Amino acid sequence: MSEAIYTQGQYLENNPTWHIEDSAWKAEQIFRVIQNNNLQPLSICEVGCGSGEILNQLYLKMPDGLNFTGYEISPQVYQNCQEKAKDRLSFKLGNFYQEENTYFDLLLCIDVFEHIEDYFGFLKNLRQKSKYQIFHIPLDISVSSVLRSTPILTARQLVGHLHYFSKETALATLRDTGYEICDYFYTAGSIDLPVKHFKTLLGNLPRKVLYSLNQDIAVRLLGGYSLLVLTR
Repeated sequence: MSEAIYTQGQYLENNPTWHIEDSAWKAEQIFRVIQNNNLQPLSICEVGCGSGEILNQLYLKMPDGLNFTGYEISPQVYQNCQEKAKDRLSFKLGNFYQEENTYFDLLLCIDVFEHIEDYFGFLKNLRQKSKYQIFHIPLDISVSSVLRSTPILTARQLVGHLHYFSKETALATLRDTGYEICDYFYTAGSIDLPVKHFKTLLGNLPRKVLYSLNQDIAVRLLGGYSLLVLTR
């Protein structure tokens, strides 16, 4: 699987909304970690910004004077980005990985590097381009997903995941590529977002109960969570 699925329309065919319905929720998680760590960036860039709605939501929440830039490689979804462009919010069609002489206070990489073939090279390159970084990483590896295998294969076929992480391997990957972990927490997309599948609905009650008792065990056993990580 390569960039072609994003540039030639296959991804959009499999995911017609490009997950725009999740954008406000993701922006809330990002805003939470920014506030928790008292970050005061003047420039924010999102790599692989999709429809651009996450940046648009942050634009509405954050102070005037802050500049937002989004990069997207899909020409199809880039058209949606352009409709959101305004003063201090701009979008570029192209591969941020290949950009030179760019530097931002804060870089967002939201559900991205699990799609990248050379994700180590990608992450090492990104580290040079911002002071802080926020990553949102799906935690596809759980006891439930390994036993059933279907969730992992679905993530590969429909949403293009090439690499699969637990909390431990996600954090180790960031450390191995030179990042310092500043903060992290789980996000519960399977619970917080509207349920798309009946099986997810059935699994949410035990997820909630076990998560209230022990977060790590709930995530390792039942899945349905992602990890939001602040690095520098």
